[in-house]
Formats: sequence, structure tokens, C-alpha cells
Amino acid sequence: MDIYERINELYDRKREIELGGGEERINKQHEKGKLTARERIELLVDEGSFVELSPFVEHRTTDFGMGPGPGEGVVTGYGKVDGRAIYLFSQDFTVFGGALGEMHAQKIANVMDLAAKNGAPFIGLNDSGGARIQEGVLSLDGYGHIFYRNSIYSGVIPQISVIMGPSAGGAVYSPAITDFVFMVDKTSQMFITGPKVIETVTGEKISSEDLGGSKVHTAISGNAHFRSDSEQDVLQMVRRLISYLPQNNQEMPPRLEVDNEDDYRPDLADIVPYEAIRPYDVRKVVEQVVDADSFMEVQPEFARNIVVGLARIKGETVGLVCNQPKVMAGGLDIDSSDKAARFIRFCDSFNIPLITFEDVTGFFPGIKQEHGGIIRHGAKILYAYSEATVPKMTVILRKAYGGAYVALNSKSIGADLVYSWPNAEIAVMGPQGAANIIFAREIAASDNPEETRAAKIEEYREKFANPYVAAARGMVDDVIDPRETRVKLIQALEMMRNKKDTRPAKKHGNMPL
Repeated sequence: MDIYERINELYDRKREIELGGGEERINKQHEKGKLTARERIELLVDEGSFVELSPFVEHRTTDFGMGPGPGEGVVTGYGKVDGRAIYLFSQDFTVFGGALGEMHAQKIANVMDLAAKNGAPFIGLNDSGGARIQEGVLSLDGYGHIFYRNSIYSGVIPQISVIMGPSAGGAVYSPAITDFVFMVDKTSQMFITGPKVIETVTGEKISSEDLGGSKVHTAISGNAHFRSDSEQDVLQMVRRLISYLPQNNQEMPPRLEVDNEDDYRPDLADIVPYEAIRPYDVRKVVEQVVDADSFMEVQPEFARNIVVGLARIKGETVGLVCNQPKVMAGGLDIDSSDKAARFIRFCDSFNIPLITFEDVTGFFPGIKQEHGGIIRHGAKILYAYSEATVPKMTVILRKAYGGAYVALNSKSIGADLVYSWPNAEIAVMGPQGAANIIFAREIAASDNPEETRAAKIEEYREKFANPYVAAARGMVDDVIDPRETRVKLIQALEMMRNKKDTRPAKKHGNMPL
């Protein structure tokens, strides 16, 4: 046998591996509306950029009739997205149902190590039936190696999970540790225990989709951040997300060149109603401030009383945290506290400046919230903002009441710049509540209590609930014309581009989890 025969043998072996579980199983995958592991990679990375690693790895289990599994049920390697390096794995459901075993896990762990060493984002395309039962505890050990790397590389390189099929049992914990989770409608599910186990143990009957489908995790549990109705759309969303992010925690996010445009935005003066109790959509403020079509909202269906996401201002990536007055009057509850805190910490990990648009009535009251731990959950926002060292700016659009004012990036917990619109009310509580307490006797003794109450509310508003009191004490850096908000933020981002800040040396803090 000469070298050319050996080369031909090599290509024959590679073709066999690329077929995965074979044509029949590939067709079944397509019938379910799912792509194969390799088709997904082709959609994710730039054309012709993918380099596969360890294709010849095989398991070494002979028990229970285990036969060969081409590629060990997972494709690993590296490629490029918009010319920038990424590392990835893509589980192959046509081989052992994508189930994870010892060598399957080793392939993933090896490419994760490469991603960390080379400072590049890591993306997991998950489509797996869970642990490979035939390998017993070796499968569980394999999961542990992956979870460990997810944890120690957190905040070092961006980690993204894309759920493109079932993800059950221990398999769900890796995505849960990563920075962002994407799901596909109808074909993605995540759950610790499946419907059959739940029915056996508790008697409750539920479908896989209703238990752990994309709508459940993006709207109810908050375990996922993005969803779409096709794999193609989801993978394009992943590409878009990566465009905002740095390669690792030592780099700054990419900056785009943008056309010069008028940064003075006259429409901003009319978006926020002057009356404090009238709702509006804070996204309309965001659209006026950020570059056109640049806002990518994160978890849009979960905890809708707060809006978070990535955008660009004059080509520079920023993270936005915004109260949403049209939902729960913009008050902070348990879920919105968790949502905001995690997003703030992600931005801080990867050098993304934070901008807060504030219009908050306070922390949401109620027995359910108190018993659910709103104190602990609300403290996460305080902790996250205080810990963050990236440039931090706040714009108070209208209301800033009580502890929620403090928590939402006030000067006292480390904001670099706080701007306020002239109609803002900054106070311990709203003028109505405050007047009812402070002037209770005068109102009760009045011949016309309602008229007296209205006058006292206005007196309190003029004396305390305005931005100039806070500005006089240095808690607000400037009261600005709403139409100049984008101009002021562009100036602030430029001024703080070289910001350096440190915290006391320690192993790590103890966040209220």
C-alpha cells in the first residue's frame, strides 16, 4: 500500500464520520424540522472557516452491545464569525441520540480549554438525550468536567448555549452556567426530570413542550434569553450577539464606524408623559438614543417590568438597563432584580459600559414578594452595580423613589455620571404618599381635605421631589434637556473610555444569591 492509498483511506474514513448515524437517521432529523450537527455549524460560522478537531475519537465501552459511533456523537472545532475566531461543539443526535459519554465529554472539554487559552468565545450547540446510560458513572464524570470549565471560564470568555433539541437531566446545567441561552420553538426542551418521571412521582401530567419548551423558559422560568421559530433564525441571532462582544475579558468590545448624524433628538421631549402615573414604552426612548436598529433586547419576554439589552451608541457597544413603566409601573420585583443583576455582571465581566434609564416607583410590594425573598433578590442589583468597574451612567427620566433609586446605579453606589431630565421626581417616595404622611393632621383638620391634599402634594413636589435638590447635593451631575440625552451619553462614553477602577483585593465576594 502506497501513500496515495493511505490518503484515500483517510478520506473514506472522514466521509464515514461526516455521515454520522447514516442517511436514514439524517432524514429523520430533517423530518423533525431539525438540521444535522454539521449543517448547523455551516450556518453559524463564516463560509469555509470551520476546522474540525478530534474527528477520530471513539468510545471504549463494550457493555450492553455498544457499537461504533462516528465522531463519538459530537463535532468539535473552531471557525470564524464575521472574521473573528470562535470555538464550538455541535452534538450529533444521529449518533447515540447525542448522548454524552466519557470521550464525547473529553472532546468538548478539550475544545473549551483551547477557547480559554486563545481567548475566544465558546458556543455549544446542544441536541442530546442526556447521559449515555451504557457508560454509567463515566458519563456523569464527563458532565462534571464540562460544568467545571463552564464555571472557571465564566467571565473570561463569552459562553453561549444553543438548545436545538432535548436537553434533559444533568445536561441542562452547562447551559445554565453559560452567559446566554438560545432556544428553538417546538423542537427545543430543557428540564431536569421529564414528563414521565413527573407523572410517576407526583401524578401531574404535562407535555414536554409545556414542561420545558422555549416559551416556558423565555417567559416564565427565565432560564433562556432568546428564542425563534427556526434553527436558521436562531443561529443568525447568535451571530448578531457575538458582534457586540469582545473576544475575552482582556479586550474591549468591537467599535463600528458610523455615519455622522445629528445626535440632537427632538422627539425625546414628547415620549415620556409629564404626569408621573401615565405609562409609556421605554423602548421608544432607547430607540431615540442608540444607533439605528442596534438594540438587541435580552430576555424580552421575562420580567417585562425591566428592559435589558445590548446596543451601540456612535458605534460603541453599551449595555442598557431600563425600567419599563408600562409593566407594573416599572417597579422592581424578584424576577426583574435577578434579570438586571445578571446582565449587569455580564457587561462588567466583558468591559461593556452600562447605561441605566431610570423611571422607578420602588420595589414591588406584596406578601408574595416579601415571602419570596425580595430583600435578597433586590440586594443583587445593589451588589452588581457596586461591584461593576466599567463606565456607569444613569439617566433619570421621570421617577426615582426610595431604595430602588439607590439600587439603580445612584452616585452613592458608584455611578460615574448621573443625569436627570427636568421633570424628574427624586424622593423617598412619591409626592402623594409623602404628603399624606407629612401633612396628615393639616389635611384632616381642613374644611376641604381634597383641596388641601392637592396643595400639599404640589408643595412637597416643588420642595423635595425635583432634580435640583439632588443636583444641589451632588447626587445628580447635571439636569439636561431630554433632547440632548444622546449627545450627553456620547460625550460621557468618550470621556470615560480609559476609565480604570479597582476594588479591594479579595478571593471573591459573597453575592446574595
